[in-house]
This record gives sequence, structure tokens and C-alpha cells, in this order.
Amino acid sequence: MVGSNDDLRRRDRWARLRFAIIGPLLAAPPAPGDLQTALSALADRTWRHPLTGLDVRFGASTIERWFYAARHAADPVTVLRNQVRRDIGGFLSVGPQAQEALRLQYAEHPGWTAQLHHDNLRVRLAAVDPGVPCPSYSSVRRYLKAQGLTRKRPARRGDPVIPGAGATLVEREIRSYEVEYVLQLMHLDFHHGSRKVLSREGEWVKPLLVAFVDDRSRYLAHAQWYTSEGTAQLVHGFSQALSKVGLPRSLMSDRGSAMMSGEFTAGLAALGILHVPTLPRSPHVNGKQENLWSRVEGRLLAMLEGEERLTLDQLNLATCAWVTQEYHRTVHREIGATPLQRYLEGPSVARACPGSDALRAAFRIEAQAAGAPLRRHGKPRGASLRDPHPLPALQRGPPALCALGFAAGGSDRSAAWDHPLPGIPDRQGRQCRAAAPHGRAPKPRPDTGRLRRRAAFEADDRRLRRHGAAAGVPARIPPKG
Repeated sequence: MVGSNDDLRRRDRWARLRFAIIGPLLAAPPAPGDLQTALSALADRTWRHPLTGLDVRFGASTIERWFYAARHAADPVTVLRNQVRRDIGGFLSVGPQAQEALRLQYAEHPGWTAQLHHDNLRVRLAAVDPGVPCPSYSSVRRYLKAQGLTRKRPARRGDPVIPGAGATLVEREIRSYEVEYVLQLMHLDFHHGSRKVLSREGEWVKPLLVAFVDDRSRYLAHAQWYTSEGTAQLVHGFSQALSKVGLPRSLMSDRGSAMMSGEFTAGLAALGILHVPTLPRSPHVNGKQENLWSRVEGRLLAMLEGEERLTLDQLNLATCAWVTQEYHRTVHREIGATPLQRYLEGPSVARACPGSDALRAAFRIEAQAAGAPLRRHGKPRGASLRDPHPLPALQRGPPALCALGFAAGGSDRSAAWDHPLPGIPDRQGRQCRAAAPHGRAPKPRPDTGRLRRRAAFEADDRRLRRHGAAAGVPARIPPKG
């Protein structure tokens, strides 16, 4: 049941206004010769627009057309509605042959512009049938847009090819989205700052900000600046975000090397967090995170222009103050509330975060070599996830672990025993290292893998010298080390 005039459709609103204007003429038709005088009087009056509510006037000829259309009609209101065009959805200016030619051109060259399609369409139609007229450029452009035949930019070299990615991004409509629960989806991304900071070594470096934003509330779980974008920095910041707000149900990020690394994905699986990577060349999918960077550059870094020698510690301290005092307490235009208020209102599907030891054990990868027990590569047992400067500790472990971005530690001599690769924990978490009698530092053990490769090379080299010298086989270059 229609309750008010606001619930009527557009066509019905216009029909009622037109009927209200010519209704007195239909009820009391003017005398012969007085119709133009009555139409002029109605044209001089001001009427209210049925959609905007503003004042509007109509010409005498327009009112006359309405009068003659409804004078002999059985239902004058229906006649006064806006009539739907018969050719709606069609293109009379673009004939069937032109439409078929445009579709063939687009299938062969989806990266062409509308102007290029129009130029080639003229040549193709003239070659097939000179009598067929070529549509104008504006008609071609409207037809391509109405049919969804938009321009597809060619893929760059080196980009990963994902089946169906191009069709998903171009041929489908892109809309905004928002989840229903707090921490149902968390966004993650790195941002290269526009201003350099002074490092502890006295060098100017460009910092990177890693941030974790809740999709529903826009609540910023954690934000921290680093000097590099690696797995160690990502795990360090993500662990702090989990300690603050709890475990989310899913995490969205791009396909960066740190986000797709084995340590990070294994940690997400161990914690029961669904990883949702975005498609290549699709920053709009992670738009809530991208929108945060404009506020960081326009508000946070703009307020620090007066600080000439800005250090990384000062930048992190200012970021923490800005997030808690301004960002979380400023009304967001899309959600109509502050991120802090939306986060507290819920409803939330977050889970309790485990302790620091469980988080350190989660972000590791398991590897097993022939004849060796199962090993897990990751952070040391003694390292803290809340260490704001974890980079110097990365150089204390053996090369095998430093290459993975983690350090090896542990000084409990009661849990140590001989192992071919010291410093790597086993399945039970005990630290494997060479035994050090009388408290002395363990001697560096030889790289058995390199020795085996060297022995295999020498055996092959002797075999080549015996059988390949007569055939002219060149000598091989021995490996380094």
C-alpha cells in the first residue's frame, strides 16, 4: 500500500503533476478562442518539481500538448506518464552489420580505443558494402560502453598469468563491499613513506609502514614503520596486532613476497586464519587499506614537516599517538561513526590470541632432510616478538637461518647434543647445537653438504678425464668453496 507521495514511482509523480496543471481545463473547458489565454495563465504560474521540490515553470506549448493528449483519453493520468521509448536498449544508428563488425574487432583487439575501432570500422564496412553507412564516433563509443566492451589494457611482461583474472576485472561490475562482523576480515599492506628518516647508522633511509585494518570498523589494529619489507618485519608487526585485538577469521593482502612466504602462510594456517590474496593489478580490492595511506601522507607526515632530523623511533611514536588520539576518534564518513565506536559495538567473531611462545612457534616452516629429524625453521626461542628493532638479531644465527630471515639462539647446555646443523630446533622445540665441553663456545662444524658436492665434482672430473679427453670434452670449472 502506498503511504505517501515519496513512495510513488517517477512516472507516477510526473503524471500527477501534469494532471494537476491541466485538470481545471478538463473540468471546465474554456470557451472557443479563450484556450491560449488560459494556457498563458498556467504557463506564468510556478509549480513544484515532483522530484527535487524546487520551483519550476512550463511553457504554454508544453501544457497545450498535455491538454490535447488527455482531453479524450479514458484514463488521463496514464496518458500523462513518461512513455518508455520503443527503441530502448537498441541502437538505430548502429546497424546490424556495424554491430557484428565491432564485436569481431573487439574480440581480436580488446586493447583498442573507441576512436581506433571507429576508424577501422569505416574501412571494413566500405570494403564489404560501400552502401552501408558508418555510424559516428559518438554512436560507436556509446554502443561499446552499453555492451560492456570496455578497453582492456595489455598485461605487462613478467606479470603472473592467472586464468580468468582479466575477465573478472574487466567484464564484471566492481562494487564496494563490507563484512558483517568485526574481525571477520582484516586487511594488510605495506606502504612506502614519502619522507626519509635518519637511521642509527647516520644514513637517510625511506621507511615502510605495515598496517592491519579491520574491514567492518576500519579499526587500526597495529601500525609500525620499518626500514625494509621482509617476512621478519611482517611477522613482528602481525604478532603485535594479534596480541592487541585477537585472531581474525580471514586476512586479505596482495601477493608480495613477504605475504606469500612459506613462514607467513604456514603461520596463518597454524592459527586458523584464512588467507585471501588479491588478484594482480587489483589495488581496488584492498581499497580500505589503500585509503588509509592517503590519510597517513596527508595528516601524519604533514604534521612532521617541521622535524628536520626525524628518526625511526620518533616516527613510530608519533604514529602511535596519531592512531590512538586522532584516527580512532574521528568520525568515518562511510560508516557514520568513529572506528573505535564501531569496533566496540561489534558484533565480533574474534578469537582469543595465544601467547608469545605459541605465536613464535606458529610462523615457522617444517623441513626434513634425508637421515635427519624433522626441523622447523623460524625465530629463536629467546627472541621477543615485541622487540621494536629485531634486525640486529638476525645476524647472530647460522647462515642457513639468516637466509630465511630468522636468527637461532638458545643457551641451555642441558638440552644440547651433537647435530650436523647446529642452531636448528627439532620437533620438540629443543635447540640442536654442537656440544661445548667446559662451557667453551662450540667450534664451527664443516658444511657437510658442500663437502659432498665437492667430492661428487671431483669424481665426475676424474671420470671425464679418463673417457672424455679423447672426444674433446672441455674441462669443467670447479665450484666455489
